[in-house]
Amino acid sequence: MVQDRPARVERRLSAILAADVAGYSRLMHDDEESTHTKLAALLTNAVNPAIAEHGGRIVKNTGDGFLAEFPSPVKAVRAAVLFQTRITELTIAEAEDRRIAFRVGVNIGDVIVEPHDIFGDGVNIAARLESIAEPGGICISSSAYDQVRGKVGVEFADLGEQSLKNIDRPVRAYVVVRDGSGLGNPTGCARPDPLSPPRLSIVVLPFTNLSGGPEQDYFVDGVTESLTTDLSRISGSFVIGRHTAFSYKGKAIDLKQLGRELNVRYVLEGSVQHSGHRLRVNVQLVDAATRSHLWADRFDKPIADLFDMQDEIVSRLASQLGTELVTAEARRAARAPHPDSMDLYFQGMASVNRGGNPADLSQARKYFERALCLDAGNVEAMVGTAFVDAMRGTSMLTGDRTARLVAAEATLTKVLAYTPNHAGAHCLLGVVQIFTKRAAQGIAECERALLLDRNLASAYVWIGLGKCYLGRAEETEACVMEAFRLSPRDNRAFSWMATAGVAQSYLAADEAAARWFTRSIETNRNVAAFVHFFLAAALAHLGRVEDARASIEAGLAVDPNFTLSHFHASAPMDNPICLVQRMRIAEGLRKAGLPEG
Repeated sequence: MVQDRPARVERRLSAILAADVAGYSRLMHDDEESTHTKLAALLTNAVNPAIAEHGGRIVKNTGDGFLAEFPSPVKAVRAAVLFQTRITELTIAEAEDRRIAFRVGVNIGDVIVEPHDIFGDGVNIAARLESIAEPGGICISSSAYDQVRGKVGVEFADLGEQSLKNIDRPVRAYVVVRDGSGLGNPTGCARPDPLSPPRLSIVVLPFTNLSGGPEQDYFVDGVTESLTTDLSRISGSFVIGRHTAFSYKGKAIDLKQLGRELNVRYVLEGSVQHSGHRLRVNVQLVDAATRSHLWADRFDKPIADLFDMQDEIVSRLASQLGTELVTAEARRAARAPHPDSMDLYFQGMASVNRGGNPADLSQARKYFERALCLDAGNVEAMVGTAFVDAMRGTSMLTGDRTARLVAAEATLTKVLAYTPNHAGAHCLLGVVQIFTKRAAQGIAECERALLLDRNLASAYVWIGLGKCYLGRAEETEACVMEAFRLSPRDNRAFSWMATAGVAQSYLAADEAAARWFTRSIETNRNVAAFVHFFLAAALAHLGRVEDARASIEAGLAVDPNFTLSHFHASAPMDNPICLVQRMRIAEGLRKAGLPEG
């Protein structure tokens, strides 16, 4: 007799998030209807959107909590941080004894899957971790910690081995340490030593309206809110929500105390003054712990459409602040006795931001490689190595140019498989495609990057170059100017000028091309060799043959093997319009004395 085969049990490895409301029974006893209504609102407005945004699903609700499943622990912890922060913002005005606060536990485990539930030790451990978390806190297992460390923009305190109810072996636990809202100490455990605030942690204080008129408040508050949103797009940043920030509006503030209360490293404060037909915005970035000023800027221009001005102000400030925050973090990292993976990443970015000359790029890559040795999953360091390879590949005309571009594309493809919404990775992939005869595809990648981060000024420049390679060089300079509008003092400005010069060379506008190339060289004496060669071609067409020959010599000092044959072979496109335009540039190089090869 043939026996029926037992039903197959479905199993999978999952990140499990367990959450419940602290003191739920007391809250229901005190005010049943109000508690039920507020809990439903928090689930709808904070919890459910955060879980959906990070690819999770709620497996079941438990009356005072829920069980959720995620494809990765990084997504689970990011979702938990997001909804815990949002809940704090939504409930901060309520009396503490009436406030709803979730406790969260996160674990990785091999679970048994049924249509409306999951089972197994992995689930039980997540639930027990949740039970020792503080109200408003997040407690995770060591298996989860190993996967999320350095990837979620928050710090963790090691709680050591914990004996959890009905779990037969001790579990090493870590707790998220962030702000004063309590993402910290677990119930019944000794409070860990205070840790430093998260990297790239900042609060944007409500800007001060110096005009006196309350009718300007909406504009001033709009600048503050929009800047808060834009800064949160910086990869790895932790930005205090606007609801919390606005609770300090109009109050005298001790910035050092504020930093401790919110557990942030940096404070951005500013003022807006409307006088006559002009608008002036002053901002300053302050180190909260030392009260020292790290950076300041002023935005001063004639008043036009206020909404357009608000957008321009916010975009410019967000772009500049991204660089300044990385610089500040790199300074901290340089003082660290035992730098970790992210410390090394920030030092690599500081090297990149010095201007991108070969020595700095080489140093940057060493930092990124050391970062990856400590944490092979450090996405930002992976993007950093791809940036170095891409910049070297795009600036070279001979040597292993193709190999570097291939290496950059392989790294970026891997990054985007794990983090599909990484704006910088999409932009760099677009760059590689533009330089490997896929300009239309590259432009699309850069445009996607801008949808993810509207302040990514360099994306406009690469779009402009891509258009040049598609035979639309007349559109390039406008793209470059848009980048300068967003980031007028960008550390990559020299390369943007060179891009504008290339487009003018393709258009046979030799005077304009020569001006752009000269500005590029004056801005950064370590420009790539091609800038000198393109300048030489423009000068030769203008009849300035001696100056053209001097530019050829300057270019050959950087790349002594370059010849006209290399110029023809390095064409990054097959567009017939561009190929004709390049023939004219080649003739200028010949007049300037470049060897045929």
